[in-house]
Amino acid sequence: MSRRVFDILTSSAGVIIVVVLVIAGGLLTWGHSFASSNVHNQLAQQQIYFPPKAAFEHPKAGTEITPSMIPSVSQSAGQQLLTGEQAKTYADDFIAVHLSEMPYGGVYSKVSAAALADPKNTQLQNVVQTVFRGTTLRAMLLNAYAFSMIATIMMWGAIAAFIGAAIMAVLVGLGVWHAMGLAATPFFLWLATFGFLTLIGESIALTRMMKSDTKSGDK
Repeated sequence: MSRRVFDILTSSAGVIIVVVLVIAGGLLTWGHSFASSNVHNQLAQQQIYFPPKAAFEHPKAGTEITPSMIPSVSQSAGQQLLTGEQAKTYADDFIAVHLSEMPYGGVYSKVSAAALADPKNTQLQNVVQTVFRGTTLRAMLLNAYAFSMIATIMMWGAIAAFIGAAIMAVLVGLGVWHAMGLAATPFFLWLATFGFLTLIGESIALTRMMKSDTKSGDK
């Protein structure tokens, strides 16, 4: 097999890889956008707000704001819960803290078992309802966080796919240039450069989109 034929075959395979990577990047970008927008919209509909800044001025154990909430929950004071990171903070550092202060550590299975064993205890029945609601809301918020993480992984996957496609496009251009000789130099160098710059531009745009999604909870 001559070197020219080898260059053409490898360049053809490279073109296929570029197309596959671009399609994969596009699909991952769509997946990121779909998951991020759904997480944002679903959280927005719940209209959950963090306690106002004034509430964090005097934290005290056993009250709405405890000292353990200052490093995390206070960072979103007064804001509406709109992002996956905020959902995780609210679930683990706010709801979970209040649940842990309830009878049986706020574990629903234990509280429910105790209530079934003492059905006439109205106070315990009320605790069951409170723990159930808190546990359910916490689980829903953590699910939102999980989907937001999936969206982030998709975004980075899209960036990697586009960068890989850009690099492969350059290699394909050089391979075809080598196969066709120096006469084709200007065209294929221009083609490789154009493909590289275009795909790098896509990657930068995706990175900015991800940063925009991350900051959406501050609006």
